[in-house]
Formats: sequence, structure tokens, C-alpha cells
Amino acid sequence: MELGTPLLLTIAAAGIALLLVLIIRFKIQAFVALLAVSILVAVAAQIPLKDIFTVVTTGVGSTMGKVALLIALGAILGRMIEVSGGVQSLATHFTEKLGAKRVAIALTAVGFLVAIPVFFEVGVIVLVPIVYAFAKIANVHPIKFGLPMAGIMLSIHVAVPPHPGIVAGAGVFGADIGLITLISLIICIPLGFLSYWVASIMNRKDYELLPGVKQQVDEFGSDSLVHVGHDGPGARAIAPPRPGLIMFLIAAPIVQILLGTVGTLTLAKDNYWYGVAAFIGNPFFALLVAVALSFFLLAVRRNWSLKETGEIFEGALPPIASILMVVAAGGVFGEVLRASGIGAALSHTLDSLGLPVIVLGFIISLALRAAQGSATVAIVTTTGLLTSAVMEGGYTPAQIAVIVIAIGFGSLGLSHVTDAGFWTVIRYYGLTVSDGLKTWTVLTTILGLAGFALTYVAWILVGGLGH
Repeated sequence: MELGTPLLLTIAAAGIALLLVLIIRFKIQAFVALLAVSILVAVAAQIPLKDIFTVVTTGVGSTMGKVALLIALGAILGRMIEVSGGVQSLATHFTEKLGAKRVAIALTAVGFLVAIPVFFEVGVIVLVPIVYAFAKIANVHPIKFGLPMAGIMLSIHVAVPPHPGIVAGAGVFGADIGLITLISLIICIPLGFLSYWVASIMNRKDYELLPGVKQQVDEFGSDSLVHVGHDGPGARAIAPPRPGLIMFLIAAPIVQILLGTVGTLTLAKDNYWYGVAAFIGNPFFALLVAVALSFFLLAVRRNWSLKETGEIFEGALPPIASILMVVAAGGVFGEVLRASGIGAALSHTLDSLGLPVIVLGFIISLALRAAQGSATVAIVTTTGLLTSAVMEGGYTPAQIAVIVIAIGFGSLGLSHVTDAGFWTVIRYYGLTVSDGLKTWTVLTTILGLAGFALTYVAWILVGGLGH
């Protein structure tokens, strides 16, 4: 028997409520929680029992096929840049060029570049010694330099490929990664200025510096700027790579993807060069080329042994294993919603509300982010919920790309105690929880709203108002 729309929507709401209770109250890993809830929703929505695990494997396959390699290659590239000392090299270069007075501006620019290949938490931790060193020299709270930098880094983390959340969202909708990269990078440039400006207003106030971090800042020698060491493979590297080389490695895959995107948008599909452009601009290929370049330009030129380089490559993968599992389980959730008819029921209900899908995507993602903390889980769950609405809405590739970005920016705001990134920021910058809520939570929410406002402008420009 066919279940009615109200019942299907009730099942979906109960499923999401259960998901949040499992993650927040019982601290169950998001992957396990998503998978368990997906199966329960499938049973409740009367998908035949013999078909449920076929739906599960379809969900895993369709999502992971589009995102697993991207996330893995992106993580390896970020790790190579991090281990080689490239992040410090960029920071030193920018601060020397812009001078001591403009350290916060320099570090915000460094944050922007570093955040493209390097995960948010890793970027914050790797740049902490530089923030401490300048905080000691200027005799100010580390948050003065750290806050605007971390703000733009998180903005890029939620909206710019190859980061897992946005890549997973693109995978669920079948969106064009090249278009997403182009649009989201353009939007993130003004967000960098906004992050600096809002943080500079917040930093007029004095914040308590926690004793443990104060001691670390006080112990910092001024020579630590260049010799920020790290353990593990590649630690013997003598001098960090030149900043120009690191900027090249970060820009190379982006430029390659964008060239391919421009080619596929301007050439006829039966043109030979259309195929060449599609091949060159494929994000898998672009990141594979960037990883190969990092191997020759960082590992070979620095005389790392193949064993050391292999360890660095492998070291990049364990941290993303849980993310990949969450993305896979999110794919299952989306497929269950589609197969059970919940997605279609939700899609029709949303249509009757008359709210544009881009606004709904942002609001749902923001609510899920506030509730359970993980930006990736928020994006994956939201795209799963809205798959039917987007697939049946007759949207152009550009419009679908913009919808994914709006969902990404939804997962940027309201970073608070449920978010691991919140604890990374306050722990390393020496803030109390209440000061963290007054600064970091407010800054991320302002950036999320501003990111959405700019995304809505993009929506108008790509002709989304007709929907």
C-alpha cells in the first residue's frame, strides 16, 4: 500500500530527530548513526525488506564513486604541502611582504590559500606557531591574528572543492565541480575581507588568555618563525619550499579544472576539443596531476626517500577515513529517501510552500549544523533530503552548482560547542568557551549569512528566480 505524504514526512522528521539524538546525546559516530537511521527509515517507509540492502549499496556506490578519489587526492596534496613546511613558508613570505603592522591581513591571505588544499583543523594547527610568534612580538592575544585567518579558512572548507562536504553535496546532486569551484572561490574573496573586518571589530575588546596558551606564547623564540618543526617523515627537510612553488601547487589543479570548465561550456559537444577539455578539467585528473607535481617538486627535490614519501601519502588517508564513511552513509540516507518516496513527498510539499530550493537548502543545512556540529554531515543530510526537489526541478548545471554552494554556506554558521572546529579554535588560541561563543560563533554565522547572500546574487545571475 502507498503511504500518504503526511506519514512519509513524519517518518523523515522522526528519522532526522533520531539521527540528532544518536549523535548529540549518545555520542554515536555519525557514520554508524546515519547508516542505522537510514535502515530504520527504509523499514518504516515500507521498502521491501529484500530490497533494503540493495538500496544501501546503490547509495554507497553512487556517492563514493563521485567523491572518494577526490577527497583522498585532495588530502594527499594538502599533507605534502603541510609536511614540507610549505604553509610556514607562505606565512613568512606574506608577513615579510606586508610588514609587521599588517600581520593580521597577511595571515588572512595565507589562510585563504592554505585552506584550499589543507583541511580546516589541520590548517589552524599548522599555522598556530606563526600566530603565537607574532602574538609574542606584538604582545597581543593570539586571537587578534588567528580569528580572521580561521574565519576565511572555514569559509573555504565548507564551500570550495576538494573539501569533503561540498564534494559530497556535488556528488549527491551530480553537480559540476568546476562550476562550484569557480563560483565559490569568487564568493570567498569578499568573505576574506569581511572576516578580517569583523574580526578587527571584535578584537577591539580584550579577551582573557588561558594560562596554558599564555605560557606557550611566552616560551616562543622569535626564530621559531622559520624553524617550525614537525615530526615524522620529511622532518629532515632543510629549508622550507619557496612560497611561489606552494602557490603554484595550490593554483595548478584549480586552473586546470577552470580551463576544462570554460572549454566544456564554450565548445560544441561533438567537437574533438570538447572531449579534451572535459578530460583536462576533470577534478580527479587535475588533483592527480597536482599530487604528481607535489611528488617531483617537493619530495624528489628535497631528497625524501620513496619510503618517507610513501609514509606521507599514507599518513594523509587515516584522518579522512571517517569522513569518507560519513559521506557514504549520507549517500545511503539520500538513496533511502529517494527509493521510499519520502524525497518526492518532501519535494511536493516544499513546492507548495513557495520557498526557493536554494533558501530551503541554506536553512536546513544551518539548522543541522547547529544541532550536530559537523559541516559535512549537515551538507550530506541536506542534499539527501533535497535530491528529489533538485532532480525534478528542471535546473541548469549552473543553478544546481549554486544550490550546492548555498547548502555549503549553511553549514558554515553557528559553529559552537557541538563542532570539533570550535574546540580547535578556542583550545589553540586560548579563549574561554564564553569568549569563543562571542567571537568564533558570531563570526562564522556572519560569514555564513554573507556567503549565502552572495550565493543568492549568483542564483539571480544564473537565472534561478524563474523557479
